[in-house]
Amino acid sequence: MGAGIDVKVRLLQGGEIAMGPGKADLLDAIERTGSISAAARAMGMSYRRAWLLVDVMNRSFGAPLVRSAAGGSQGGGASVTETGLEVLTHYRAMQAAASVAAGQYAAALTKLLRPDD
Repeated sequence: MGAGIDVKVRLLQGGEIAMGPGKADLLDAIERTGSISAAARAMGMSYRRAWLLVDVMNRSFGAPLVRSAAGGSQGGGASVTETGLEVLTHYRAMQAAASVAAGQYAAALTKLLRPDD
């Protein structure tokens, strides 16, 4: 199988994870689908779980990251706000920088791992 590195960056606010890899993926999915429920389905999670993640993100930042409209005859839906897109851009850049920084040490560490059987 081989060795590898998996860096997970999480931004904390008030004891909660304001932004992490799963929340960033959820924002991407909401942006792509225009719906929290469709994003949840695409990611294989329940609507309730997706809604709870959106709620944490919206409470953690100074402005909401996701705006939603109730369903009904107009259909409802959700969109990622300008703040949400800005947070996502900064978060993805931070993820990339962390991976590069960690990669500097990965080769030395993987040499110390026991060989695959």
